[in-house]
Amino acid sequence: MSKTLIAYFSRADENYFGGAMRYVKVGNTEIVCGIIKEMIDADTFKIEMKEPYSPVYMTCIEEAKKDLRENACPELVNYLESIDSYDTVILAYPNYWGTVPMAVVTFLERYDFTGKTILPLCTNEGSGMGSSERTIKKYAAGATLKRGLSITGSYAAESETDVRAWLSSNGLL
Repeated sequence: MSKTLIAYFSRADENYFGGAMRYVKVGNTEIVCGIIKEMIDADTFKIEMKEPYSPVYMTCIEEAKKDLRENACPELVNYLESIDSYDTVILAYPNYWGTVPMAVVTFLERYDFTGKTILPLCTNEGSGMGSSERTIKKYAAGATLKRGLSITGSYAAESETDVRAWLSSNGLL
């Protein structure tokens, strides 16, 4: 029987929503992962930085840009012992500077994805998947990377139809 992992990085605090800043207790990516979890049987793992970025949006994006430019992979709060038992990994994240957050790179570098299928899901406010699929392919060598799903973050809570279609097209429903 195939086993699925939902691994996600999500950010609460002050976020950008279609031109305005708003404080949220649950990040957009985590909201979408909650929708997925209601639809399929999967384990979840939240990718969390040991030293999180600032809760202030403008400061956070500058910190994220600095890490990206320096190729700095932040340490995570915890790690899975192994991903060996999983066939499919839904990898969910917000678009940071056109790609995955560096905390996701930390996660990808830690495990062997050979023979795994990765389904990328990216929340954003209009920038789409950016180059995140290429980045994932680079750090998850040996994985089969499926077409990603881009969700507009400010509509995360209303993404059920798109999520259902994507999961179905990938044989998870």
